Amino acid sequence: MFVQGPVPGLRLLLVIIVSATLIVADQQFDRLTPVRSTLATGLTPVYWLGNAPYQFSDWVASLFTTREDVKQENEDLKARLLILERRALKYAALASENNELRRLMNSSELLDDRVIVSEVVSVSPDPYSHEIIINKGRSDGLQVGQAILDAHGLMGQVVQTSQVTSRVLLVSDSSHAVPVEVVRNGLRAILLGTGDSGTLDLVHVPDTADIREGDLLVSSGLGGRFPRGYPVAEVSLINKEPGEPFVSIQARPKAQLNQSRLVLVVFPPKGGFQTEPATGDQVQPESPATDTAQEGQG
Repeated sequence: MFVQGPVPGLRLLLVIIVSATLIVADQQFDRLTPVRSTLATGLTPVYWLGNAPYQFSDWVASLFTTREDVKQENEDLKARLLILERRALKYAALASENNELRRLMNSSELLDDRVIVSEVVSVSPDPYSHEIIINKGRSDGLQVGQAILDAHGLMGQVVQTSQVTSRVLLVSDSSHAVPVEVVRNGLRAILLGTGDSGTLDLVHVPDTADIREGDLLVSSGLGGRFPRGYPVAEVSLINKEPGEPFVSIQARPKAQLNQSRLVLVVFPPKGGFQTEPATGDQVQPESPATDTAQEGQG
């Protein structure tokens, strides 16, 4: 477009008009979403290529694994399996009791959130954008807005899907917000990302509110975007300025945003996520060998 010619100014004007048209079409009418999704699908081999060194290192390490190491690992896995089976029995009993209580209360809400296990295949190189790419997409039933968890808490939400991958915005991104509540007393607030993976801000909390360092913040379920009762962060710092109506509060994310490779994608039940009180505050897959799991939410 910028090679020398008789009317370079006309070419520049044409580029400006086309760029402005595309920006308006994307922001106001959301016309470029299919194009962006198609490009993301085409970039899937790039994500796989970026993840290839990690897979290759695992394969090389397996070549030098001794029989004793394999035997020890097998024994450790058997012990872990027994522990998980015991926990599963306990959770099954609690879920059964909750089901009975809800039936007595004439509640028809679903108690389980269906989840699938996914793997992180890429991380955004932009230091100002906290995003990851996972290896599940529209072909697996994913949609924009679904919550993403790891074994410790809420990680973020799906913001874009392609056929076989999805882009996830982490809770630490400066544009992300989560409605939360304090487990100890039910105090509601909004948790904002700061651009720092280790720090979140709890905003609009009055200076008279009963909140303490160490309080656990879980998703409140308000708005229907995130499931209720999953751990999000823990209050780490409270700063009260004299004369200020609100308290400055910082929290640490419960999820391992920079470390987790396996994550859970939560599928909402029919009618959206429930916002009624729930006793469960964490979800974990019962078997890492399968791609689907269901966790009880009391």
